[in-house]
Amino acid sequence: MKFSSNPVRGTRDILPSEMRLRDEVEGKILEMYRSHGFHRIETPAIESLSLLLGSEGGENLKMIYKILKRGAKLNLAAENLKENDICDMGLRYDLTLPLSRFFSNHQNDLEMPFKAIQVDNVFRAERPQKGRFRSFKQCDIDILGDPTENAEIELISTTAKALSAIGFKGFKIRINDRRILSAMILAAGFNETQINGVCITLDKLDKVGFDGVKEEMLKKEYAPESVEIFLTSIESMNLENLTALPIAEEVKDALTRVVKTIQATSKDAYVIEFDPTLVRGMGYYTGLIFEASYGPYGYSIAGGGRYDEMIGRFAKTSVPAVGFSIGFERIIGILMEEALQTEATEKRIALIYPNDTDWTEIFPVADALRVDATVSCILAKKKLGKQINQLKSLGYTHFMVFGRDNETAEL
Repeated sequence: MKFSSNPVRGTRDILPSEMRLRDEVEGKILEMYRSHGFHRIETPAIESLSLLLGSEGGENLKMIYKILKRGAKLNLAAENLKENDICDMGLRYDLTLPLSRFFSNHQNDLEMPFKAIQVDNVFRAERPQKGRFRSFKQCDIDILGDPTENAEIELISTTAKALSAIGFKGFKIRINDRRILSAMILAAGFNETQINGVCITLDKLDKVGFDGVKEEMLKKEYAPESVEIFLTSIESMNLENLTALPIAEEVKDALTRVVKTIQATSKDAYVIEFDPTLVRGMGYYTGLIFEASYGPYGYSIAGGGRYDEMIGRFAKTSVPAVGFSIGFERIIGILMEEALQTEATEKRIALIYPNDTDWTEIFPVADALRVDATVSCILAKKKLGKQINQLKSLGYTHFMVFGRDNETAEL
C-alpha cells in the first residue's frame, strides 16, 4: 500500500525558512509578555469532553475533535449509540478554557492577580481556508483575579507592544462591551431570549454588511420596528451618547476609561476605537471585548475579552478574568505575504570544511564562533563558489572556509 506524503488536510508542514521566522516572532512576543510580569504555563492538549461541551464556546463546540473511549469503556456493540456515548475526551479548541481549569486546580500555588502566558496549538475541525487551519498556534495572555478595567488596559497595551515589536504598524483595536450591546438590543424592543440570536446575526456584519444583517434578522421574524431601531442605533452610537443607554454608569465609565487611557499612552503607534458592532463569537464573554485588525485583511489578528464567570464553574467562588490572544498563524501569514520580515537578529555562520578535515580540529573553532552566533558545520561541495552563493538563500548571514579563512565573511 502506497501512503501519501501530504499532511492531513487543514494542517501543514513548516519549512526551515518559515520556522526561523516563527521562532523569532514567538521569541519577541514572549520577551514582551515576560517583561510585563506575565508567567508562562502549559496545559494538556486533551481535555474532558464534558468540560469542552459545557464551555459556551459558541460555534467552536461544533468543531471539537473527539477522542474515542478506550478498552472496556468502548462498547461499540451497544444499541442506539450516539457520538458522545463512545467519546469521553477531546482536543482543546482554545486556551482559555484549559487556563480556567488550570487556575482552579492550582490557585493556592499562584500569586494574585495571576498573569498567565500560553503559547500553544489548538485544534478545530473547520473548513480549511487561507489563514485558517485545523491545527494552529495561539499566543495568549490573561489576568485572573483583577475585577477592574486596569486588567484590560494592561492586556491591550502589552499586546499592542508585542505586535509593534514584530513589525506591525498602524493597526486598529476595536472595543465594545457585551453588556452595552445587550442594553442596545433590549432598548430596541427585543426580549432577553432574543439577545443571543441578534448577536449571532450581527457578528456577520463584516461579511454581509448592514443590508445582509437586516435581511437575516427579518428572516428570523424579528419585529421589523425593533430591527430598524437597533440597526439605526448601532450606526449612530459613540462614546458620547452612551449616557442614553439604560445601563450602570460604571460600565460606561470603564469602557470610556480604557479607550481614553490607551489613546493617551499609545503614542499614535496604533488606533483604538469604540465599535458597538463588535460581538466576538464566544458565549462566555461577560464584559469588555476587543479585537485587533491590520491593513486590508478581512480578519482580526488578535482578540479577547472578559470572562468573569468561567472559573466559577470549577471553584466555589467566581474569579474575575480577562484575556487577549494573538492569532499567530495569521500574523506569520501577513509577515510572509508583505515581506515584513522582522529585523534579523540572529547571526548564522556556515563553517565549511573539506572532506579530509580532522573533526577534533573543527570543534574548537565552531564552539568559539558559537559564543555570539549560530554555527553549522557544512561539508564543502566541489563547486565551492556556487555553494557559498546558495547559503544566503538558506538564511545564513556569514560563512568561513575551515583551513583557508582566518575570520568569517558576510554573505
